[in-house]
Amino acid sequence: MTDTDLWTIGGATALDMYAPAAAAALHGLVAARPADLDPGVIAGVRSACTGVTALPAFGPPAPVAGVVDPRVIAFAEQFSVDVSSVDDDLRADFAAALGEATFGAVQMVYVADVIPRMCAALDALFGPSEWVAPDAAPVADTWPAVDVFIQEVARVQVLDAVATELIRVRGARQHECRLCKSRRNITAIREGADDATFDAVDHYATSDLPERIKAALALTDAMIWEPSNIGDDVIASVRAQFSPAEAVEIVLDIARNAANKIPVSLASDAPEVTEGIELFDMDVEGNLTYGLEPA
Repeated sequence: MTDTDLWTIGGATALDMYAPAAAAALHGLVAARPADLDPGVIAGVRSACTGVTALPAFGPPAPVAGVVDPRVIAFAEQFSVDVSSVDDDLRADFAAALGEATFGAVQMVYVADVIPRMCAALDALFGPSEWVAPDAAPVADTWPAVDVFIQEVARVQVLDAVATELIRVRGARQHECRLCKSRRNITAIREGADDATFDAVDHYATSDLPERIKAALALTDAMIWEPSNIGDDVIASVRAQFSPAEAVEIVLDIARNAANKIPVSLASDAPEVTEGIELFDMDVEGNLTYGLEPA
């Protein structure tokens, strides 16, 4: 199969081919639902998110949403539109509507919002595909499924550390995650990323960053702001600058990084440092180590 043919295999096939463990973790993630959360609420959240993104939902069949508390819908819609604008009132109303089920519900909003964006981006890059939804699996705690997905995506390491880190930083700044913005990957710094590099992320299109970085950051923006209308120019640039395996990793990284929308929406994204930045690194297994000292 030629490189050209690989760009036409379909998004779901590309994910299975280049990141099979992450693909399996994705199925576990979209199947899991909090046992203490009414399925109708999940259906309402899906409807709210897809109403914003104009993308098809991906997940087990859900009952048609009945009358879902409008406070839940308002929170989910703002989560999708611009999570940095979730204010204290929306947050408090969401928690008042859901009580002890609040944290599990926020995770369901993340799945309903971000995973369809990921599927749409992979289909835009590799051609349309059929995304087969797994059966629903009610569980007491859905966070382990989120954590496994994050971990398996982190283990996909075809991209260089600089590209991976700049994609993360761009997403952090778009979502206004205070914690994520306060951190820098030490391997990316050792491989040449400096203050000027990180500053250029904010105006990458007119910067002197390499074209491959510009292509990756343009796809990051498209998934965040226009997931149903990813431009042909964006797709062409990614295909020209990256291998199919690298392109899959870019999309996965953007989806994984968007898990920062969970703490941002709950205002639990305070940085660990009060001044400067916190250095971290990631090993080949995707394990993170924080609080490192400069080399």
